[in-house]
Amino acid sequence: DKSTYASLWTAYPLYKATTGGSRRESWAANPNLKTSEQINIWNGSYGVNYGSTIYARGHQIPDADRSGNSTMQKHTYYATNLVPQIQDKFNGGIWMNLESAIRNAIPASDTLYVVTGVTFKTVGGSENIKYIQPKHDTKKCPVPNYFWKVVMKVKRSGNNITASSAIGFWFEHRQYSDSYTNYAVSVDQIEQWTGMDFFVNLPDGVESSAETNDSWANFQNF
Repeated sequence: DKSTYASLWTAYPLYKATTGGSRRESWAANPNLKTSEQINIWNGSYGVNYGSTIYARGHQIPDADRSGNSTMQKHTYYATNLVPQIQDKFNGGIWMNLESAIRNAIPASDTLYVVTGVTFKTVGGSENIKYIQPKHDTKKCPVPNYFWKVVMKVKRSGNNITASSAIGFWFEHRQYSDSYTNYAVSVDQIEQWTGMDFFVNLPDGVESSAETNDSWANFQNF
């Protein structure tokens, strides 16, 4: 979204071979877009001139979700995958813990399907949007009001999907001191807040059943 300089959602498969390597930072502009259409955070982070709040370069696809493939990993450092995210007790806390838990939930010989996104205003909402002045850019950068993830896994019989389970997580963009499990919601609920329709390629009956689940434990045990 060129008006917010942010990817509103990023969807990707997550499986064992894409993980397991080390962190290799390579901050860069996305070469497929003009640099004027991106926030310059490849020369440094957003800066700290926002009172006591320090914003990190928050990944939508985490480095660790692509550390098993160096080419894929480089793409996670493109400016188009990064948004301002509160560092203390969010990016470095509850969000990081959720990312790790999702990696630990990868089926042994199969795939998780992940969508990560940001929301500035919910459907029908009237939220105010905060703008910051990044240290290395003259453009104003909006700060997301919400961060969310939806995750799905499936059971198969041959090439047919016979069952599925999904889970969502929704966070106001603030500091947290508790567990990500307290913010598990159904995918149906996130669809209402965002106006999006997830996992549309599932058979309709399988999709409807999967998207009502709001229990992380049930998702893990599926």
